[in-house]
Amino acid sequence: MTDLKFNQQLLSSCTGAVITSIFMTPFDVVKVRLQAQQRAELKRTCFLYCNGLMDHICNCARAICTNGEHGPWYNRPVPVHLNGTLDAFAKISRQEGIHSLWSGLPPTLVVAVPNTVIYFTTYEHMRNFFMKNLSDGSGAPPSWAGGLAGGLARTWAVTIVSPFELVRTKIQAKSITYRELSKVLQTQVTSEGVISLWRGWVPTILRDVPFSILYWYSYEKLKVIFRQEQPTFSFTLTAGALSGGIAGAMTLPLDVIKTHRQIEIDKPGNGGSTIKMLQNIYIQQGVRGLFAGLVPRLAKVMPACAIMISTYEYAKKFFRNRQVEVRT
Repeated sequence: MTDLKFNQQLLSSCTGAVITSIFMTPFDVVKVRLQAQQRAELKRTCFLYCNGLMDHICNCARAICTNGEHGPWYNRPVPVHLNGTLDAFAKISRQEGIHSLWSGLPPTLVVAVPNTVIYFTTYEHMRNFFMKNLSDGSGAPPSWAGGLAGGLARTWAVTIVSPFELVRTKIQAKSITYRELSKVLQTQVTSEGVISLWRGWVPTILRDVPFSILYWYSYEKLKVIFRQEQPTFSFTLTAGALSGGIAGAMTLPLDVIKTHRQIEIDKPGNGGSTIKMLQNIYIQQGVRGLFAGLVPRLAKVMPACAIMISTYEYAKKFFRNRQVEVRT
């Protein structure tokens, strides 16, 4: 197998992140507009949306805007009632133009692309290290190598990006200028220390690392089972969706807790520890409560994982073939 150069790995992961954002953003625009319609009279401080790569906190403190041209895209109502996903696609496109389905794409790319590049590049290096140094007597890497590499890569990516995520969340949760934000951060660092910039690191790790471990373990295991050392595009599309579905279903209870915490992000002490919140949900609603939202989660996670890994693997294959051509 021809090893990729560092810049080729960066381009491969960047390609996957951009294509995933482009494909998934319309679905999330529709979901958010439906949520805004349902919550217009609830006056909640914040609500959450995700594009398959990252979460966003939207400011809902102001009343829903009645002027479709000037309100923020996530607060902008359609003049007619939306009746489900397909109806929302049609009416938003007709009322505002099809370009409106990609609202919020630029800020997503600004943070999501570097995050994904760090994640996938770290994964490749860790996986190659394990393959070379932790193989068994037959020369095959241990079955858990992919999962371990994925968990470590996600931990590293979250750690690097966490301060930027904090800044982004503060900007989106409240309408403040960058100068005001700078003063807020300076005050925070002075009173609580630099470590405060990593606030939210623990719940993010508890949510994302188990998902990454399960995802990459499943994906690498499928590659071995179906003998796909150089995976085809159709295999990566299918295996990516299946692995994402497995990881998404098994980590859903943690995602439920994450959503409970972030629905009203600016209210501290909302619910206690993760274990306590899981216990409370189980006591009140049973297993069904822990797996609430399974179908929409899988409907989002599976195609996002399929698009991401298939475009990533395709780009890697393209660069490997180019290297072979140059050498010959």
